[in-house]
Amino acid sequence: MGGLVEAGNAVQGAIVELTRELADPVRLTALQVLAAEGPHTMVQLADALGVTAPRLGNHLARLRAAGLVTVEHAGRHALYRVGREDLLPVLTALAHYAGKDSLALPDRAESGADIAHTCYDHAAGRLGTAVFALLVDRGAVVPPDGSASEVSLGEDLSAFADLGVAPAEVDPGRRRPATACLDRTHRVPHLGGVLGHEVLAAFVADGLVRRGAGDRELRITARGRRRFAALLPGFA
Repeated sequence: MGGLVEAGNAVQGAIVELTRELADPVRLTALQVLAAEGPHTMVQLADALGVTAPRLGNHLARLRAAGLVTVEHAGRHALYRVGREDLLPVLTALAHYAGKDSLALPDRAESGADIAHTCYDHAAGRLGTAVFALLVDRGAVVPPDGSASEVSLGEDLSAFADLGVAPAEVDPGRRRPATACLDRTHRVPHLGGVLGHEVLAAFVADGLVRRGAGDRELRITARGRRRFAALLPGFA
């Protein structure tokens, strides 16, 4: 009987190749953004990552060669997207592993902003990611697969009702109803779009959170701590 380490083993080879590509922070973050938020042009992606386009271009070429991203040309624009639908769960599992159970950063104590803050007009931080996880687990939204920036609604919207929002009564206007927005701290999605705004507005109106003075931090009230402990699994 041979050993478990086998030369030419396809499964082992695929895992090793994937981890080799994820070992670079630029490639890892590019995949996280594309998986959570959908297709980006190189300029959009470089701006989101804070790197130059030439530097990013080298990494995207490597990810394309590995089959982890694809590119689609539309006129003068080239749109990059993830090349595998099953990549987001892998990236999410790695983010949870890196942050352990609490998702606190390993090199410092968790701050109030880590727990809850605003991202544009919606909730981010651990509160925002817990809300997104609840909606996915309850079937209210379909998790992103990297094919689009807009998140589709599921068949059971009762989780939105528990959050104080009725999607059928929300007029999105020219905005997207729901999007996945990569959380800068925890590296998993939180809910953006009009419904993300409505959820935060409901939290504020119900006295579960209050806005800080002059900053983006959201303060969770005593009422909010009790409510979120019952509503959001894993959020303390």
